[in-house]
Amino acid sequence: MAKRSAGILLYRGEGDELRLLLVHPGGPFWAKKDQGAWSIPKGEHEEGEDALAVARREFEEELGAPAPAGDAIELGEIAQPSRKVDHRLCY
Repeated sequence: MAKRSAGILLYRGEGDELRLLLVHPGGPFWAKKDQGAWSIPKGEHEEGEDALAVARREFEEELGAPAPAGDAIELGEIAQPSRKVDHRLCY
């Protein structure tokens, strides 16, 4: 079974003024690497876990602040080259 993850793409603004929140992994491996490192806050979960609940939990773990309240916009799933399936939501 492929690994699964869920994450939240937080944005504000519109058109040319659109801003996205991306995170950079920590630790010595990523210390001097930027290209290809930036991503949305996300984390792995087990089959059957609620993707929105996982995405909200991972957002808070990685940023130290709660995920936004309200309804999320489903962005769908993306299969990564590693075969991991990312479920993405947007606020």
